[in-house]
Amino acid sequence: MRLSPRATTLLVLAVLIALSPLMFPSNFYYRVGSLIFMNGLAVTGMVILIGYAGQISLGHAGFSGIGAYSCAIMPVQWGIHPLLAPLLGAAISALLAWLVGRPILRLKGYYLAVATLGFGILVYMVLMNEAALTGGPDGITVADSGLPDLAEAAGLDLSNSQFWYWMSGLVLLAGAWLALNLYDSPTGRALRALHGSEVAARTVGVDVARYKLQAFVISAVYASVAGSLLALQNKFITPDVAGYMHSIELVTMTVLGGAHSVLGAVFGAAILTMLPQVLTVFAEYEHLLLGLIMMLVMIFLRDGLLPSLMRLIRGKSE
Repeated sequence: MRLSPRATTLLVLAVLIALSPLMFPSNFYYRVGSLIFMNGLAVTGMVILIGYAGQISLGHAGFSGIGAYSCAIMPVQWGIHPLLAPLLGAAISALLAWLVGRPILRLKGYYLAVATLGFGILVYMVLMNEAALTGGPDGITVADSGLPDLAEAAGLDLSNSQFWYWMSGLVLLAGAWLALNLYDSPTGRALRALHGSEVAARTVGVDVARYKLQAFVISAVYASVAGSLLALQNKFITPDVAGYMHSIELVTMTVLGGAHSVLGAVFGAAILTMLPQVLTVFAEYEHLLLGLIMMLVMIFLRDGLLPSLMRLIRGKSE
């Protein structure tokens, strides 16, 4: 029986998540794996925005910051249960994306990129300067009041890297499943139509503004959930989670692995998450080598690393 591309992607992800721990020599690798899955979740949202809808955002780390700081602020200062904080953070991110996206998604090209960049910088500055609420540049501790008791009753250890590996892996699978189902839905077809040509899509009756806004809101929710998971795992968060460089990293991961492919984008997230660990042996030349690798991929593998490699493998097999 031949599996559909959607089922194949989910199966490959599930197998990699399940079997990778067999090669882990220590708990440190569980932490790296969980970071890969969290970044993978954020870039899955970027696939919906960039790969499906053809829009660009250089400020999506702002939504990760909103999700992360929701887990730190809401339980302590507002008395909200820690389990509800990530959900409320995602809801706030969705609302803010809807409000911000309505005007800025009317822009195109580098105007849109600069506008989204401005939004990300604005969120970062708020987190940096509102010290009474966010802790300012020093960051803030993520309180876990109530969670340890629930975890103990369920037989879970929240301080264990293995727990966050499996938790983030399951959330990534759920996010990938939703994104892949969206691809073949009427909304997904409309998004791909406006990616190909907004004029042509509008001619056949696609509400271009509405669908671009939907893609922006959905991708914001993905980024927010990823930020919440990161905050809950680290138990401490700083404004860097919403910084400009993190936004650039998310876009780079997406494009490097393959913006049109959920599996490719997750692969890109894995590469850029692991490379700094591998290149530490080169110390002073780490960023130089990282930049060189990215340039070579963009020049010679324009569709992204994984789709290009898969096409090369299929070509040789034929």
